[in-house]
Amino acid sequence: MSGRFVRSVCTAALMAGATSLALPLPPAAAAPAAPPDQPSAPSAPSVHTLLTRLQTLYRKAEEATETFNATEEKLKKQHQRVDALNEELATARVALTGSRDAAGRLAREQYQGTSGTLAPYVSVLLSPDPQQALDRGHQIQRAAGQRAATVGRLTKDAERASDVAFKAREALNEQQVLAAKQKQQRDKVRKSLGDVEKMLASLTGKQLADIQRLEQKNIGEAQRALLSSGRLSGSTRPSAAGRKAIAYAFEQFGKPYVWGAAGPDAFDCSGLTSQAWAHAGDTIPRTSQEQWRTLPRVALDELRPGDLVVYFEDATHVALYIGNGLVMQAPRPGGSVKVSPIAANPLLGAVRPDAGEAPLRSYELPPLPEGAANGSDAGYGSATAPS
Repeated sequence: MSGRFVRSVCTAALMAGATSLALPLPPAAAAPAAPPDQPSAPSAPSVHTLLTRLQTLYRKAEEATETFNATEEKLKKQHQRVDALNEELATARVALTGSRDAAGRLAREQYQGTSGTLAPYVSVLLSPDPQQALDRGHQIQRAAGQRAATVGRLTKDAERASDVAFKAREALNEQQVLAAKQKQQRDKVRKSLGDVEKMLASLTGKQLADIQRLEQKNIGEAQRALLSSGRLSGSTRPSAAGRKAIAYAFEQFGKPYVWGAAGPDAFDCSGLTSQAWAHAGDTIPRTSQEQWRTLPRVALDELRPGDLVVYFEDATHVALYIGNGLVMQAPRPGGSVKVSPIAANPLLGAVRPDAGEAPLRSYELPPLPEGAANGSDAGYGSATAPS
C-alpha cells in the first residue's frame, strides 16, 4: 500500500470524525496533503516476475555457452587442419629440395659436357660403327627423358609446395579468427553468468525460496500433464549402446555443472550427453544444437532410454533419457549432474544417436545412487564462470 494512499485514508477518517462531533478541526491537526508530483513507493516484483527474469538470464547464459562450445569444436578441428597442413608442407619442401638437387646435378653435367651434345642422328652419320652410334643414341634419349622427368618433377614439387603453403596460411588465418571469436563468446558467457550472479545476490532468502518453490510447482504440473497425456512412450529398453551411455552417465552423478566442460570432473549439458555416447562407442556432435540438427529425430511416443531430449525453441539444453519419465542432466550453474523429470524444461523434441540399433530384449534401470534426484532441477546457486 502506497504512502499516498495511507495518508488519504487517514485524512478522510479524521474529517469524518470531526463532522460527527460537530467541532472544527484545528489547522495544526490536519494531515498535509501529499504533493501531486510525489512518486509512489515502488511495489516489490512478484515471485512469478522474479522467476521469469532469472529463467531468462539462465537461458541467455546457456545459449552463449552452447555458442562458445560450437566455436571451441571448430577451433579444435582447425588446429588439427593447421597441424596436418604444416606436416604436408614440410613433406612438400623436402621433395622440392630433392628435386632442386637433382636439377642442379643435371645442370652441372650439361655444363661439363658429360651428357653428350650430339643428336642421335648426327652420331649415326659420323660414327664409323652405325650400331654403336645407335646404342649411343638410345642412351642420349634416355638421359634426355630423365632430364625432362627431373624438370617436370621440380615444377610439380614447386607448385605443390606453393599450394600447400597458401592453404596453410589460410588455415592459420582462419584459426586466428576463430580464436578471437571464441574469446568474444567466452566474455559473453562470463557477462551472462555475471548477470545471473548479480540477480541471485540481490534476492533475499525468502525470495529465493519462493522462486524455487514456484519453479518446482510448475515443473510438477508440467510433468503430471505430460504423463497423463499419453504422449510419452512407455518403453524401458535401450539398445546395447544406449545401456553403455546410461551407465557412463550414472557414474557422473553429483559432478558440478561448469560451462564449456565435458568431463571428467565437470560437465555442461551437452558435455554430459556427448561424452556419455562417446563412451558408448558413438561419436556425436558436441553441442545441443548440433545434436538436434544432425541426429535422427524420434517422437516422444517412441522414446526409449538412451535417447536425447532437447529443450527450448533454439535447442540450447539437452538431457539423457533414462526411462520412466526421467532424464539425467547437468542442469545449469550452481547445479550438479542429477535425475530430473523429463518436463523440467520446455520440450522441443528428442533425437536418437543409435537409430537402427534394436533394443535389448530385457533391461532393468540400475538403482539410482542415493540423492540422485535431490536438489533443484533449476540448479540455483553460484553462477561464477571459471577463468
